[in-house]
Amino acid sequence: MTVNLQLGPRPDESGSAIGGRRTYPAEVVARLDGDAASIIARYPHSRSALLPLLHLAQAEDGYLTTAGISFCASRLGLTEAAVTAVATFYSMYRRAPTGDYLVGVCTNTLCAVMGGDAILDALQTHLGICAGETTGDGVVTLEHVECNAACDYAPVVMVNWEFFDNQTPSSATELVDALRAGETVMPTRGAPLCTFRAAARTLAGMADPLESSSAAAATLESSSAGAATLAGLRAARAEGDG
Repeated sequence: MTVNLQLGPRPDESGSAIGGRRTYPAEVVARLDGDAASIIARYPHSRSALLPLLHLAQAEDGYLTTAGISFCASRLGLTEAAVTAVATFYSMYRRAPTGDYLVGVCTNTLCAVMGGDAILDALQTHLGICAGETTGDGVVTLEHVECNAACDYAPVVMVNWEFFDNQTPSSATELVDALRAGETVMPTRGAPLCTFRAAARTLAGMADPLESSSAAAATLESSSAGAATLAGLRAARAEGDG
C-alpha cells in the first residue's frame, strides 16, 4: 500500500513563513527597546526571553512581521533563521494580519462529536469567511484550533485564548455578532476579554491594560472550577482515587 503525505502548513495558515513590514520606524524601536529590556532582564540567559519577545512583537502589528523577527533576533543575539524557526513552530504566533478578536473553534475529537464542526460551519457561513480569514471590518479572525484541554465543557470556542464553554451554532453566532457590535463580552471563566494585541502584550509579560481592582476581582470570581470539572473530581474521590 502506498500512502502519500502532503507536508506543509495547515490549509488555513499563511503559506509564507513571515511577511509584513521589514523594518520598524525609529520611534517604534525606541518604545519596544524599553519593553524588551525589562523582559530580557527576567532571565539568566537572554535567549530564554525569545517566546515573550515574540509575543511583544506580535502585539505591535497584530501578527509577526519580518520587522518583528529582526527585532527579536538582534536583541537576543540570534539569527533571524533561528527566531523564524521558533515562531513558525508555535500556533499562537500569527503569520497574517489578525483582527481584534481571534475566534478559535475547537474541532478536535470530543468537541467535534459534540458539535464543534457544526459551529465552525455556522460561523463561516454567518461571517462569510473561511477559517484563517478576517472579516472586512477587521474585527474577527476565524480559525479552527486543536484541543484546548477543556473537554469537560465541549464544544469550546476561544476568543483571544479565553474560554467560551458549551457553545452551540446559535450561541457562537451571537458571540461574534456581539464582538462586531462592540458590546462587552465576558468569557465563561478566566480573565476579562481584551483585544488580540492587548492579549499578546499580556503574554509577553507586560502590564495587563485591564488590570484594576474590579477586573481582578471578577477574574478571581470566575476562575474557580466549574461543575463539570468538579463532577469528575467527586467521582474520583468516591472511588478512592482523589
